[in-house]
Amino acid sequence: MASITSVELNYLIFRYLQESGFTHSAFAFGYEACINKCQIDGSLVPPGALVTFVQKGLQYLEMEANLSNADSDVDEDFSFLQPLDLITKDVYELRRTIKERRKNELKKTKEKELDKQHEEAHGLVKDREKQVRKREREKETERTEEKPREKEHSYHNDKEVDTNHEDQKNVRNEENGVSGEPMEISTTSTSQIVELTSCDVTILEGHTSEVCACAWSPSGSLLASGSGDSTARIWRIGDGTNQSSSQNGPAGEIVLLHVKAKTNEKSKDVTAIDWNIDGTLLATGSYDGQARIWSTDGELKSTLTRHKGPIFSLKWNKKCDYIVTGSCDKTAVVWDVKTEGFKQQFEFHSGPILDVDWRNNVSFATSSTDHMIYVCKIGETSPIKTFSDHQGEVNCLKWDPTGTLLASCSDDVTAKIWSLKQDKCIHDFKEHDKEIYTIRWSPTGPGTNNPNLPLLLASASFDSTVKLWDVEQGRLLCSLTGHSILIGLAGNLCTLLLLAQMVSTWPVALLTRVCSFGP
Repeated sequence: MASITSVELNYLIFRYLQESGFTHSAFAFGYEACINKCQIDGSLVPPGALVTFVQKGLQYLEMEANLSNADSDVDEDFSFLQPLDLITKDVYELRRTIKERRKNELKKTKEKELDKQHEEAHGLVKDREKQVRKREREKETERTEEKPREKEHSYHNDKEVDTNHEDQKNVRNEENGVSGEPMEISTTSTSQIVELTSCDVTILEGHTSEVCACAWSPSGSLLASGSGDSTARIWRIGDGTNQSSSQNGPAGEIVLLHVKAKTNEKSKDVTAIDWNIDGTLLATGSYDGQARIWSTDGELKSTLTRHKGPIFSLKWNKKCDYIVTGSCDKTAVVWDVKTEGFKQQFEFHSGPILDVDWRNNVSFATSSTDHMIYVCKIGETSPIKTFSDHQGEVNCLKWDPTGTLLASCSDDVTAKIWSLKQDKCIHDFKEHDKEIYTIRWSPTGPGTNNPNLPLLLASASFDSTVKLWDVEQGRLLCSLTGHSILIGLAGNLCTLLLLAQMVSTWPVALLTRVCSFGP
């Protein structure tokens, strides 16, 4: 290997001093180094030769440090070293420096990606809240415009009231076992809406931000709510027969903190909650990407960490040994409750996952903003079924009680029914006028306590209606108007989930009686 001699280096230094204007220093250095006696032809040495030589040496040293690095799986990047590093450190120190700086750079990149996912998820939630507020304003405008016309149609309304009394009589006969088609009920009139007084309402106060999720315990006496205040709460509710004495909320409120006090951690909004089948454990999913399992007395049993973005949905399977979560990071994760670790991560979607639902104890379905629905099975690395007919974000999906039919609803203003035996939907319900944001199956038909009653599907939309569908015949049974936000039934109570700072409950007896499902 060629090397530079001291005479050659002295000459380069001498030329550098001359070219830089250090005349006296160049003379003194040339005299002491005997530059006039060296055999170097100065005409062959280009201007700035010393600087060029030093720069090339630094580049070589930097390349040596990088190419000798053992991290062969990482693309080489020569931006981790500064000239001072190359001058003051040897190759081994430079390698350690590169490793440390590359590690820090990767960490910063991951943090930026996570922040971006949080911002996207937050924007998605805000967009949906804006849609809700917009629909409410439109509904209020419609009501304002309809008031002047009410007086002009008083006679017509009186006739409708008479018809409604007859309909209500038919409903009572059906509940008492009188023969007849139980779902052939006209619900087009708004005369059936019942006015609620303050004594009929229980206000559950405590949350300091919007309520994002709400779920009844299978026992029926506990209501769980999740909020943007980084808490979930468990409320003990009476049987709904006389709640006027508890207007200020029940005394048995339990607060489940998702962030430690006096910390600067990012928002941990509770975005999803679900009870296990016997109501002994509550699972919560939050904006920090973690799922947590709690006892009914508020004890934190497990913290499940795997997702890199907010959790939008989570569900227990019936056996209660697995939980599945869907996240803004575009993945679904199945968790083993006993080992408190993840069982399998499913990475099929190209957009955030909005909902998940178990078909049985080992397979489940996922829906996403990418318009796709995938049916997954534990142990399988590919979807066992794919449904792709939706033309908008798929907001919600639910398996029927037997796990045979899958219902879905979307921003494309349709609700669809799917079967694993077919690639296309078997029913496509298009009677809604605006986006459909949730659906529920009736507790009837095979696999339920009411096997002799027909299987129905309810869908709720931003058009302020809830529609009931006969799934067997694929037709609309009735449309309930006057609603603005979903009403979900549980036991003998129904929950009105508002994007506000409280949760209210009403006895079912005070609501419009449209149809009756057996006990």
